[in-house]
Amino acid sequence: MKAVTYRADDGVHVENIDIAAPGRGLVAVDIKATGVCHSDLHIVNGDWPADRPLVLGHEGAGVVSAVGEGVTELAVGDHVVLSWFAPCRRCRNCAAGRAWLCSGTTALDNTLPVGDTAFTDGQGKQIWPYLGLGTFSSRVVVPESAAIRVTPDLPFEVGALLGCSVTTGVGAVLNTARVEPGGSALVVGCGGVGLSIVLGLHLAGATTIIAADLSDEKLELARTLGATHTVNTGKTSLDTVRDDLGGVDYAFEAVGRPELIEGLPPLLRTGGCLVLAGMTAVGASCTIDPFDLADQGKSILGCNYGSSVAAVDVPRLADLYLSGRLPVDRLIGTTRPLTEAAAALDQLREGIGLRTILIPDSA
Repeated sequence: MKAVTYRADDGVHVENIDIAAPGRGLVAVDIKATGVCHSDLHIVNGDWPADRPLVLGHEGAGVVSAVGEGVTELAVGDHVVLSWFAPCRRCRNCAAGRAWLCSGTTALDNTLPVGDTAFTDGQGKQIWPYLGLGTFSSRVVVPESAAIRVTPDLPFEVGALLGCSVTTGVGAVLNTARVEPGGSALVVGCGGVGLSIVLGLHLAGATTIIAADLSDEKLELARTLGATHTVNTGKTSLDTVRDDLGGVDYAFEAVGRPELIEGLPPLLRTGGCLVLAGMTAVGASCTIDPFDLADQGKSILGCNYGSSVAAVDVPRLADLYLSGRLPVDRLIGTTRPLTEAAAALDQLREGIGLRTILIPDSA
């Protein structure tokens, strides 16, 4: 099958690879749609080191095509959304209902649960699944806990976005910050996660939603999704949030840039909360005034995967989409064949357009 691979010394390529049948506790999924996420770009840009060849992609949806021994919750033909942070379901955090903090997952090691991979290249050498998935391919083999069954009514393109960006963004609002109706919020960065935060804020009943970005196109979309104010940060300072609007109860950083993070605590009202939903480069740091936090009762919260339990939250978000309350499809900008993944990553790097969906040939 065809897959989009990345090697640190050779970049991004489309190549033919082989895939093994699913072993115990694993399922094979035919990919029907996969999103192009900034986390894939972090690998390609070298922000997050990759010491071995990878099949890129972690935001996907498809149909179960085979199940391994011991699989009890899924069957061939099930429609599924793939969760890139497959929980072990056994560690202390999983037992406490905090699957997003699972300490037993191997996803961050880019392997399957027993430390191996189902992918090999034309020479029989192992290629590893990015975040345990590798969805820039026609088929994947993943842990059962990574495949979340959803209704067949859910479009695959929408399901792909539920696998990462939408669950992260909406979850940042509902699970991490627990935004209350009537609250005010600033969203910095209107990519897939940032726009999903806007959707989540509208869903939560926030009455003042300020979207900030460099792109007028994205800001206009943010308006249609529920933003009440917009700020083009290439033309206007974010200080206007404090000077003209009196600050906000919540701020969400969805870019992952330390210089942006540093400027947000002063924009919070007393008792306000900053949520870090964007992922920085490994080892990045920034300076925060601790006196301001203590004196004004402000807080900063890290947000991994929207503090979500995928098995619970993904079907819930799917239902919200199908009911018309969460218009995820409006986040999709273009659809490309899988073979154009490199061009899609370049477009993402340049900040052009909305979310790109890749479709494998077999889909």
